[in-house]
Amino acid sequence: MGRRIVMIGIALGLIAAASVANAKDFGAWGTPVNAESIPGASSELNTPFNDGCPIQSPDGLSLFIASNRPGGLGGQDIWVAQRDEQGDPWGAPVNLGAPVNSSADDFCPSPTRGHRLFFVSARAGGCGGPDIYFTRLDRDGWRDPRNLGCEINSSAGEASPSFFEDEAGRPILYFSSARAGGFAADAGVPDSDIYVSVNFGSPTLAPGLNTASDDSRPNVRKDGLEIVFDSTRPGTLGGPDIWTALRSDDSASWAGPVHFDAPINSAASDSRATLSWDALTMVFGSTRPGSELAPDGITISNDVYVVTREA
Repeated sequence: MGRRIVMIGIALGLIAAASVANAKDFGAWGTPVNAESIPGASSELNTPFNDGCPIQSPDGLSLFIASNRPGGLGGQDIWVAQRDEQGDPWGAPVNLGAPVNSSADDFCPSPTRGHRLFFVSARAGGCGGPDIYFTRLDRDGWRDPRNLGCEINSSAGEASPSFFEDEAGRPILYFSSARAGGFAADAGVPDSDIYVSVNFGSPTLAPGLNTASDDSRPNVRKDGLEIVFDSTRPGTLGGPDIWTALRSDDSASWAGPVHFDAPINSAASDSRATLSWDALTMVFGSTRPGSELAPDGITISNDVYVVTREA
């Protein structure tokens, strides 16, 4: 009963997304740049620590990231950088603080319209591994996060919640999970797969996206017709790479995923790509050359990168 109340509250509280747009063609993606290299950007945007899981708010004025930089509450925390107008460089990230962050790892932030936020946390009281939580910002600050329950979450780890409403107005939640019974369950070794939950019900494997390799951290365009995610499937340039897939209808299976060639992907780790509300900007994390050196002075840290395309 408690889980049902939470789910109903979330569903009723979410502001309806804009009406689903028709599928459209976009221009080719350009060359990614380190977010900190953009003129006027804060020198604190990326650090020698792990800065990743980037995503823009729907209005494009806030950039949420996960980072274990000093000044947090413990482990990975969620931070947010602000700017006054779209197209401006980002300012210095600020820790969201409690109750969103905790002494455990808090990561994979996913803001939605109406100052609402899905994220992942390994805090005590969950279903096993890191779980998906939901909260909302009001005049008194962030509300206490609510766990989405042990039907959506599992005893394994979940990551990268991505929310949109389909053409029928149903809430759709994509995420990845290493739970048992995934795509390659017969192999006996669970890997990360991409799942979808409709109306916050039992999640199922997202059709057309999964392989026997790790398929992780999905992000779906606001109209449900384009997805980006990272995968270690054959064809990568090294480490996890970013892949994309399209479909003509928001309830259809995805067409065969397409690998982003260099310079979007690299021989390093490229992960947790997300699309802006207008789908013209993609941000992601990478350990490619040009990222800051880790505190040991040898290892390359994970930094936030930005790439754009024309409408």
